[in-house]
Amino acid sequence: MSLKIKKGSSKHSAYNLRASFGDEIETHTLAVLVDNEAGVLARVIGLFSGRGYNIESLTVAEVDHQGHLSRITIVTTGTPQIIEQIKAQLGRIVPVHEVHDLTVEGPFVERELALIQVQGKGDHRVEALRLADIFRAQVVDSTLESFVFQITGTPDKIDAFAELMRPLGLQEIARTGVAALSRG
Repeated sequence: MSLKIKKGSSKHSAYNLRASFGDEIETHTLAVLVDNEAGVLARVIGLFSGRGYNIESLTVAEVDHQGHLSRITIVTTGTPQIIEQIKAQLGRIVPVHEVHDLTVEGPFVERELALIQVQGKGDHRVEALRLADIFRAQVVDSTLESFVFQITGTPDKIDAFAELMRPLGLQEIARTGVAALSRG
C-alpha cells in the first residue's frame, strides 16, 4: 500500500532542510584577521572580484607588529546566503586567522574619517563654518577662498555633512573607509 502524499507538499518535509535565507540585500561589516605578508590583501580582494561581490568599504592596517597580523575591515552587501558564502570562503584562505561578522555578533562601533574641501566666499563661507561646528568638523586647512574640513563619525554622518556642503561649494572628498570594533 503506497501513501498518497505529493512530494514536497508538506512544510515539514525532511527534504526541505535548507536554511531559510531571504532575498533582501543586507549590508554587513566583516573583520578579518590575517597574516601581514605580501599578496594576502590581493587574495582577499580576488575572492570578492572573482565572484562578482561588491565591497562598499575596505580598510587595512597592521594591528600586531610582533605577530605580524593585520586587520581588514570590509563592508559588503548581499543576500544573507551570499554573506554566509563570503564568510566561509574567507575562512578557507590560508593566511586568514579569524573572520567576524560584526553585524550579527552584536553591537559594534564604526567610524570613518573624511577630508572635505569646500570653496566659497561671503555667506557661503560663514554657513560652511557654522555647519562644521554643528557636525564637530575641524578646519585643517584654510585659504581666503577655501577650507579643508576633517570629520570623523559614522558613514551616515559624513554623507549628511557632505550633502549640506554641496550647495556651499563642495569641491572634493577623501574618505578612509570604515574602521569597526565590537562593543564590550
